[in-house]
Amino acid sequence: MTLPPDARQQKRMGLVMQALAWIVLMALLGAWFSGLLERQQNPNRPVNSQVIEGGVREVILKRNRQGHYVTSGRINGEAVVFMLDTGATGIAIPESVAEQLRLQPGQRLTTQTANGLATAFATRVDRVSVGDIALEDMPAAIVPGLGSGQVLLGMSFLKHLEFTQRGDTLTLRQYPPGS
Repeated sequence: MTLPPDARQQKRMGLVMQALAWIVLMALLGAWFSGLLERQQNPNRPVNSQVIEGGVREVILKRNRQGHYVTSGRINGEAVVFMLDTGATGIAIPESVAEQLRLQPGQRLTTQTANGLATAFATRVDRVSVGDIALEDMPAAIVPGLGSGQVLLGMSFLKHLEFTQRGDTLTLRQYPPGS
């Protein structure tokens, strides 16, 4: 039995609409799962930060599924993602991030990493912040081989803070000068 032309066109339009609905559904699911994976990688977005009694600035971080403390932060006012690394001496900035931040590479350095020797370039950043905690005029290194897109926040930053790990939580505290 042959359908009249209007019915065929309606059937075709119905199939197109059904296909579009599936495409939209798949795109929404993809975006949702992408956000879920990002939250698992960086559970500290937004940063849990507050100023407590005596002007102490406190940031509380949750460990991610891989066991790392990853958090959103800022360098020179620009958003970055930090991985806190007590085994790192300084602040290590991937070359791609340094370019976005318009940081100028300085003196060539040879650094010791977990993977052996690496080349880096000295630089300085005006301001590094995680939530309400901020430090100014910090030395850093631009590391061309660091491909994760995450800035390693090492001891040159962390030594100015009190930090305590308990379970899956890391608490950072910055005390006012003279405290």
